[in-house]
Amino acid sequence: MSTRTFRIIVRGVFDGLDPEQRAELLARAGEHDVLRAAFTAEGNLTYDLAARAAFTFRFLDTGEAEEDILEATERAESAAKAWLTERGYGHKNLRSTADDLSRAPLGKRQRREAARRSA
Repeated sequence: MSTRTFRIIVRGVFDGLDPEQRAELLARAGEHDVLRAAFTAEGNLTYDLAARAAFTFRFLDTGEAEEDILEATERAESAAKAWLTERGYGHKNLRSTADDLSRAPLGKRQRREAARRSA
């Protein structure tokens, strides 16, 4: 059985931030800019607090079976909650989406390379 790669996105909204927390997040906003977004095992946080209080965590996980995506999503949500809780950041409206990259359609270049290998 081959290893499957999962991309999980956990979205939510900061809630009840005090002025110091808000200032801290604004000061570190450059580190969490959407242009630096990446899917990582530990999770990558992006937000633009100046525009709105929403945030996004991007996680990369793996599994052996299609059903493992559910556990990967639970791990991602738990990691996001833990990160926020450790820093005392209130949050609400957490929701997650996950994609199994083994089921993703091939792009044009990938189709071309696959056709070359099979020829």
